[in-house]
Amino acid sequence: MSTRLKEKLEKIQQLLVELAEESARGIPIVVEGKKDVEALRGLGVNGAVLTVKTGGKSFAAALAEIEATSAAEVVLLLDFDRRGRQGTAHLKQELERAQIKVNLGFWRGLSALAGREIKCVESLTSYLATLQQKTA
Repeated sequence: MSTRLKEKLEKIQQLLVELAEESARGIPIVVEGKKDVEALRGLGVNGAVLTVKTGGKSFAAALAEIEATSAAEVVLLLDFDRRGRQGTAHLKQELERAQIKVNLGFWRGLSALAGREIKCVESLTSYLATLQQKTA
């Protein structure tokens, strides 16, 4: 059991290292809210992180903000629950329509590894801490 958990922990940590590298290369990461931004900062992601659901921001305003970055590519990392999946699909469609490449690899990877145990990006920090305790 603990080898499986250890492998899961290592895979999640590797994904987060790769996410931080993408962010450092200037690729913006799109999350739902401020707590998601704080979680990513705590996990070593220091580049541009944009939110789609803060301060009563409309979906159209969030989309305009993403387009205003002039980024050719963005990483979508919305929550793993039903609303997050719907938001991801809708945002992906709109961004692709605006000719912005959408990277869902991190979202899919984290969702596959932790999607049953956590529902939101902000929970990643505590989830990793729990995995580290269980595998120590």
